[in-house]
Amino acid sequence: MKALILNERRTVSLVDHPKPEASAPTDVVVRVVQTGICGTDRSVLVGKFPAEPGVVMGHEAVGFVDAVGSAVTAHKPGDRVIINPTLYCGNCPSCLRGHWDFCANKAGTEVGLDLDGAFAEFIRLPERFVHTLPEGMDFDRAVVVEPLACALNNIEAGRLEAGETAVIVGGGPVGVVCAMAARHYGARVLLIEPDPYRQELCRKVFAQDGDGRVTVHTPDEAELARRGDVVVDTVGSLLEPSLEYAAARGRVVIMGYNSKASATVRPLEILQRGLQIIGAGDYNSRLFPKAIELARWLPLERLVTHRFPLERHEEAFAALAAAPGTPYSALKVVLVPE
Repeated sequence: MKALILNERRTVSLVDHPKPEASAPTDVVVRVVQTGICGTDRSVLVGKFPAEPGVVMGHEAVGFVDAVGSAVTAHKPGDRVIINPTLYCGNCPSCLRGHWDFCANKAGTEVGLDLDGAFAEFIRLPERFVHTLPEGMDFDRAVVVEPLACALNNIEAGRLEAGETAVIVGGGPVGVVCAMAARHYGARVLLIEPDPYRQELCRKVFAQDGDGRVTVHTPDEAELARRGDVVVDTVGSLLEPSLEYAAARGRVVIMGYNSKASATVRPLEILQRGLQIIGAGDYNSRLFPKAIELARWLPLERLVTHRFPLERHEEAFAALAAAPGTPYSALKVVLVPE
Protein backbone atom coordinates (compact mmCIF):
# COMPACT_ATOMS: atom_id res chain seq x y z
CA MET A 1 0.00 0.00 0.00
CA LYS A 2 1.01 3.65 -0.34
CA ALA A 3 2.14 5.30 2.91
CA LEU A 4 4.00 8.38 4.11
CA ILE A 5 6.83 7.52 6.50
CA LEU A 6 8.98 9.79 8.63
CA ASN A 7 12.68 9.95 7.75
CA GLU A 8 15.68 10.51 10.04
CA ARG A 9 15.95 14.10 8.77
CA ARG A 10 12.34 14.90 9.76
CA THR A 11 10.99 14.78 6.24
CA VAL A 12 8.40 12.35 4.88
CA SER A 13 8.62 9.98 1.93
CA LEU A 14 5.93 8.16 -0.02
CA VAL A 15 6.78 4.45 -0.01
CA ASP A 16 5.29 1.06 -0.75
CA HIS A 17 4.49 -0.31 2.71
CA PRO A 18 3.00 -3.67 3.78
CA LYS A 19 -0.77 -3.56 4.19
CA PRO A 20 -1.81 -4.27 7.79
CA GLU A 21 -3.84 -7.41 8.38
CA ALA A 22 -6.41 -8.25 11.05
CA SER A 23 -4.01 -10.69 12.70
CA ALA A 24 -5.26 -10.37 16.30
CA PRO A 25 -8.83 -11.30 17.31
CA THR A 26 -9.74 -7.69 18.18
CA ASP A 27 -8.05 -6.04 15.19
CA VAL A 28 -9.94 -3.77 12.83
CA VAL A 29 -8.36 -2.74 9.52
CA VAL A 30 -9.72 0.52 8.12
CA ARG A 31 -9.50 1.61 4.50
CA VAL A 32 -8.64 5.28 4.87
CA VAL A 33 -10.77 7.82 3.00
CA GLN A 34 -8.92 10.87 4.29
CA THR A 35 -6.68 11.95 7.14
CA GLY A 36 -6.29 15.43 8.56
CA ILE A 37 -2.84 16.92 9.02
CA CYS A 38 -2.58 17.80 12.70
CA GLY A 39 -0.51 20.50 14.33
CA THR A 40 1.41 17.64 15.95
CA ASP A 41 2.38 16.33 12.51
CA ARG A 42 3.64 19.78 11.59
CA SER A 43 5.50 20.05 14.90
CA VAL A 44 7.31 16.78 14.19
CA LEU A 45 8.55 18.09 10.85
CA VAL A 46 9.76 21.41 12.28
CA GLY A 47 11.50 19.74 15.23
CA LYS A 48 9.15 20.64 18.07
CA PHE A 49 7.77 17.16 18.79
CA PRO A 50 9.40 13.71 18.91
CA ALA A 51 8.48 10.77 16.67
CA GLU A 52 10.06 7.49 15.62
CA PRO A 53 11.83 7.50 12.24
CA GLY A 54 10.28 4.95 9.92
CA VAL A 55 6.77 5.32 11.35
CA VAL A 56 3.77 5.91 9.10
CA MET A 57 2.55 9.33 10.21
CA GLY A 58 -1.02 10.62 10.59
CA HIS A 59 -3.78 9.99 13.12
CA GLU A 60 -6.94 12.02 12.28
CA ALA A 61 -8.51 9.41 10.02
CA VAL A 62 -11.91 8.36 8.73
CA GLY A 63 -12.81 5.57 6.37
CA PHE A 64 -14.49 2.21 5.85
CA VAL A 65 -13.88 -1.03 7.73
CA ASP A 66 -11.89 -3.33 5.45
CA ALA A 67 -11.39 -6.41 7.65
CA VAL A 68 -11.97 -7.50 11.24
CA GLY A 69 -10.51 -10.06 13.64
CA SER A 70 -12.42 -13.10 14.84
CA ALA A 71 -13.54 -11.49 18.13
CA VAL A 72 -14.77 -8.18 16.70
CA THR A 73 -18.50 -7.67 17.21
CA ALA A 74 -19.08 -3.91 16.90
CA HIS A 75 -17.90 -3.49 13.31
CA LYS A 76 -18.13 -5.25 9.97
CA PRO A 77 -16.56 -4.62 6.56
CA GLY A 78 -18.10 -1.61 4.87
CA ASP A 79 -18.97 0.30 8.06
CA ARG A 80 -18.17 4.03 8.04
CA VAL A 81 -15.83 4.71 10.95
CA ILE A 82 -13.49 7.17 12.63
CA ILE A 83 -10.39 6.19 14.57
CA ASN A 84 -9.51 7.30 18.08
CA PRO A 85 -5.70 7.42 18.06
CA THR A 86 -5.25 7.94 21.81
CA LEU A 87 -4.45 4.44 23.03
CA TYR A 88 -4.37 3.19 26.61
CA CYS A 89 -3.69 -0.18 28.24
CA GLY A 90 -6.72 -0.40 30.53
CA ASN A 91 -4.72 -2.23 33.23
CA CYS A 92 -2.35 0.23 34.92
CA PRO A 93 -3.34 2.10 38.12
CA SER A 94 -4.29 5.25 36.18
CA CYS A 95 -6.44 3.33 33.71
CA LEU A 96 -8.14 1.37 36.47
CA ARG A 97 -9.15 4.70 38.05
CA GLY A 98 -10.56 5.82 34.70
CA HIS A 99 -7.70 8.20 33.92
CA TRP A 100 -6.99 6.64 30.53
CA ASP A 101 -5.34 9.87 29.38
CA PHE A 102 -2.58 9.32 31.94
CA CYS A 103 -1.99 5.65 31.13
CA ALA A 104 1.34 4.54 32.59
CA ASN A 105 2.01 2.47 29.48
CA LYS A 106 1.13 5.16 26.95
CA ALA A 107 4.74 5.86 25.98
CA GLY A 108 5.48 4.23 22.66
CA THR A 109 1.81 3.81 21.71
CA GLU A 110 1.09 7.12 19.97
CA VAL A 111 -0.53 6.44 16.60
CA GLY A 112 1.39 8.18 13.83
CA LEU A 113 4.31 8.94 16.15
CA ASP A 114 5.32 5.54 17.54
CA LEU A 115 2.84 3.17 15.87
CA ASP A 116 1.98 3.20 12.18
CA GLY A 117 -0.66 5.78 11.44
CA ALA A 118 -3.08 6.88 8.76
CA PHE A 119 -1.18 8.77 6.06
CA ALA A 120 -1.69 5.55 4.15
CA GLU A 121 -4.29 3.49 2.35
CA PHE A 122 -5.02 1.34 5.42
CA ILE A 123 -4.56 1.44 9.19
CA ARG A 124 -5.04 -1.23 11.87
CA LEU A 125 -6.23 -0.61 15.43
CA PRO A 126 -7.88 -2.59 18.24
CA GLU A 127 -11.68 -2.57 18.06
CA ARG A 128 -12.20 -0.26 21.04
CA PHE A 129 -10.39 2.56 19.21
CA VAL A 130 -12.63 2.43 16.14
CA HIS A 131 -16.00 4.23 16.30
CA THR A 132 -18.99 4.06 13.98
CA LEU A 133 -19.97 7.36 12.39
CA PRO A 134 -23.52 8.64 12.89
CA GLU A 135 -25.75 8.25 9.88
CA GLY A 136 -25.63 11.37 7.72
CA MET A 137 -22.33 12.73 9.07
CA ASP A 138 -20.04 13.31 6.10
CA PHE A 139 -16.33 12.58 6.14
CA ASP A 140 -15.30 16.26 5.99
CA ARG A 141 -17.05 16.88 9.31
CA ALA A 142 -15.95 13.58 10.82
CA VAL A 143 -12.26 14.12 10.03
CA VAL A 144 -12.26 17.02 12.52
CA VAL A 145 -13.79 15.01 15.39
CA GLU A 146 -10.42 14.05 16.88
CA PRO A 147 -9.35 17.72 17.17
CA LEU A 148 -12.78 18.36 18.71
CA ALA A 149 -12.04 15.75 21.39
CA CYS A 150 -8.80 17.63 22.12
CA ALA A 151 -10.72 20.91 22.33
CA LEU A 152 -13.37 19.50 24.67
CA ASN A 153 -10.67 18.17 26.97
CA ASN A 154 -9.20 21.63 27.41
CA ILE A 155 -12.47 23.60 27.49
CA GLU A 156 -13.79 21.26 30.17
CA ALA A 157 -10.49 21.37 32.09
CA GLY A 158 -10.97 25.14 32.24
CA ARG A 159 -14.50 24.62 33.63
CA LEU A 160 -15.95 27.08 31.13
CA GLU A 161 -19.50 28.16 31.93
CA ALA A 162 -22.21 29.81 29.85
CA GLY A 163 -21.92 33.59 29.94
CA GLU A 164 -18.17 33.60 30.55
CA THR A 165 -15.53 34.91 28.17
CA ALA A 166 -13.08 32.48 26.59
CA VAL A 167 -9.84 33.69 25.06
CA ILE A 168 -8.43 31.20 22.57
CA VAL A 169 -4.77 31.85 21.77
CA GLY A 170 -3.96 30.62 18.27
CA GLY A 171 -6.20 30.55 15.21
CA GLY A 172 -5.04 27.27 13.73
CA PRO A 173 -7.46 24.35 13.29
CA VAL A 174 -7.46 23.35 16.95
CA GLY A 175 -7.94 26.97 18.03
CA VAL A 176 -10.91 27.33 15.71
CA VAL A 177 -12.41 24.09 17.02
CA CYS A 178 -11.87 25.32 20.60
CA ALA A 179 -13.70 28.51 19.67
CA MET A 180 -16.58 26.51 18.17
CA ALA A 181 -16.83 24.37 21.30
CA ALA A 182 -16.66 27.38 23.64
CA ARG A 183 -19.38 29.13 21.64
CA HIS A 184 -21.52 25.99 21.85
CA TYR A 185 -21.06 26.03 25.64
CA GLY A 186 -22.53 29.54 25.72
CA ALA A 187 -19.37 31.62 26.04
CA ARG A 188 -18.29 34.84 24.38
CA VAL A 189 -15.11 33.98 22.46
CA LEU A 190 -12.07 36.11 21.62
CA LEU A 191 -9.89 34.24 19.11
CA ILE A 192 -6.31 35.52 18.83
CA GLU A 193 -4.22 34.92 15.70
CA PRO A 194 -1.22 36.96 14.46
CA ASP A 195 -1.08 35.64 10.88
CA PRO A 196 -3.18 37.85 8.54
CA TYR A 197 -4.10 34.99 6.22
CA ARG A 198 -5.34 32.82 9.05
CA GLN A 199 -7.15 35.75 10.61
CA GLU A 200 -9.19 36.08 7.43
CA LEU A 201 -9.89 32.34 7.31
CA CYS A 202 -11.07 32.44 10.94
CA ARG A 203 -13.38 35.36 10.22
CA LYS A 204 -14.91 33.49 7.29
CA VAL A 205 -15.53 30.42 9.44
CA PHE A 206 -17.50 32.35 12.06
CA ALA A 207 -19.12 34.99 9.84
CA GLN A 208 -21.63 32.35 8.79
CA ASP A 209 -22.97 32.15 12.36
CA GLY A 210 -24.15 35.76 12.20
CA ASP A 211 -24.29 36.36 15.95
CA GLY A 212 -20.88 37.95 16.58
CA ARG A 213 -20.15 35.74 19.59
CA VAL A 214 -16.75 34.77 18.17
CA THR A 215 -14.47 37.65 17.18
CA VAL A 216 -10.94 37.49 15.77
CA HIS A 217 -8.13 39.63 17.16
CA THR A 218 -4.41 40.32 16.83
CA PRO A 219 -2.29 39.56 19.92
CA ASP A 220 -1.41 43.16 20.80
CA GLU A 221 -4.92 44.63 21.03
CA ALA A 222 -5.27 46.51 24.31
CA GLU A 223 -8.86 45.35 24.82
CA LEU A 224 -7.67 41.76 25.31
CA ALA A 225 -5.98 42.43 28.66
CA ARG A 226 -7.63 40.75 31.65
CA ARG A 227 -10.65 39.59 29.61
CA GLY A 228 -10.61 35.81 29.79
CA ASP A 229 -12.42 33.81 32.43
CA VAL A 230 -10.81 30.89 30.61
CA VAL A 231 -7.73 31.27 28.41
CA VAL A 232 -6.57 28.35 26.25
CA ASP A 233 -3.03 28.44 24.86
CA THR A 234 -3.38 26.22 21.81
CA VAL A 235 0.18 27.02 20.72
CA GLY A 236 1.93 25.71 23.83
CA SER A 237 4.58 28.43 23.99
CA LEU A 238 2.46 31.45 24.93
CA LEU A 239 1.85 30.99 28.64
CA GLU A 240 3.14 34.45 29.58
CA PRO A 241 0.81 36.44 27.28
CA SER A 242 -1.99 34.02 28.15
CA LEU A 243 -1.67 35.04 31.79
CA GLU A 244 -2.02 38.67 30.72
CA TYR A 245 -5.26 37.83 28.89
CA ALA A 246 -6.73 36.22 32.03
CA ALA A 247 -9.28 38.03 34.18
CA ALA A 248 -9.20 37.92 37.97
CA ARG A 249 -9.63 34.29 39.08
CA GLY A 250 -9.08 33.25 35.48
CA ARG A 251 -8.15 29.70 34.47
CA VAL A 252 -5.30 29.39 31.96
CA VAL A 253 -5.14 26.05 30.17
CA ILE A 254 -1.97 24.93 28.41
CA MET A 255 -3.10 22.94 25.38
CA GLY A 256 -0.40 23.14 22.72
CA TYR A 257 2.51 20.71 22.73
CA ASN A 258 5.95 22.25 22.35
CA SER A 259 8.91 20.35 23.80
CA LYS A 260 11.14 23.43 23.47
CA ALA A 261 8.84 25.94 25.18
CA SER A 262 9.67 27.64 28.48
CA ALA A 263 8.08 30.47 30.43
CA THR A 264 8.69 32.78 33.37
CA VAL A 265 5.83 33.35 35.79
CA ARG A 266 5.57 35.62 38.82
CA PRO A 267 4.17 33.59 41.72
CA LEU A 268 2.99 36.65 43.64
CA GLU A 269 0.95 37.83 40.66
CA ILE A 270 -0.62 34.38 40.32
CA LEU A 271 -1.52 34.52 44.01
CA GLN A 272 -2.87 38.07 44.03
CA ARG A 273 -4.97 37.69 40.87
CA GLY A 274 -6.26 34.28 41.90
CA LEU A 275 -5.12 32.68 38.65
CA GLN A 276 -4.99 28.96 37.94
CA ILE A 277 -2.62 27.36 35.44
CA ILE A 278 -3.98 24.04 34.21
CA GLY A 279 -2.28 21.28 32.27
CA ALA A 280 -5.05 19.15 30.81
CA GLY A 281 -2.86 16.49 29.22
CA ASP A 282 -4.17 14.46 26.32
CA TYR A 283 -7.90 13.83 26.10
CA ASN A 284 -9.44 10.92 27.96
CA SER A 285 -10.86 8.48 25.42
CA ARG A 286 -14.14 8.66 27.34
CA LEU A 287 -14.55 12.05 25.61
CA PHE A 288 -14.38 10.61 22.10
CA PRO A 289 -18.03 9.45 21.88
CA LYS A 290 -19.06 12.84 23.31
CA ALA A 291 -17.05 14.58 20.58
CA ILE A 292 -18.75 12.46 17.91
CA GLU A 293 -22.16 13.40 19.27
CA LEU A 294 -21.30 17.10 19.58
CA ALA A 295 -20.04 17.07 15.98
CA ARG A 296 -23.65 16.57 14.89
CA TRP A 297 -24.23 20.22 15.87
CA LEU A 298 -20.96 21.90 14.90
CA PRO A 299 -20.04 22.87 11.30
CA LEU A 300 -16.57 21.36 11.54
CA GLU A 301 -16.37 20.91 7.78
CA ARG A 302 -15.85 24.68 7.46
CA LEU A 303 -12.27 24.15 8.58
CA VAL A 304 -11.27 21.95 5.63
CA THR A 305 -9.76 24.33 3.09
CA HIS A 306 -7.40 22.06 1.14
CA ARG A 307 -7.26 18.44 0.01
CA PHE A 308 -4.22 16.70 -1.50
CA PRO A 309 -3.40 13.15 -2.61
CA LEU A 310 -0.54 11.44 -0.79
CA GLU A 311 1.66 12.01 -3.83
CA ARG A 312 1.42 15.79 -3.26
CA HIS A 313 2.33 15.66 0.41
CA GLU A 314 5.05 18.29 0.04
CA GLU A 315 2.46 20.83 -1.14
CA ALA A 316 0.15 19.79 1.69
CA PHE A 317 2.73 20.40 4.41
CA ALA A 318 3.96 23.59 2.75
CA ALA A 319 0.42 24.98 2.97
CA LEU A 320 0.74 24.62 6.75
CA ALA A 321 4.09 26.43 6.87
CA ALA A 322 5.96 23.21 7.67
CA ALA A 323 8.66 24.03 5.12
CA PRO A 324 11.28 26.71 5.95
CA GLY A 325 10.32 30.16 4.75
CA THR A 326 6.78 29.27 3.70
CA PRO A 327 3.75 31.18 5.05
CA TYR A 328 0.41 29.65 5.99
CA SER A 329 -1.91 29.24 3.01
CA ALA A 330 -4.49 26.88 4.54
CA LEU A 331 -6.51 26.20 7.67
CA LYS A 332 -7.21 22.46 7.69
CA VAL A 333 -5.51 20.22 5.15
CA VAL A 334 -6.49 16.61 4.53
CA LEU A 335 -4.55 13.92 2.70
CA VAL A 336 -6.40 11.45 0.49
CA PRO A 337 -4.86 8.06 -0.39
CA GLU A 338 -6.48 7.92 -3.83
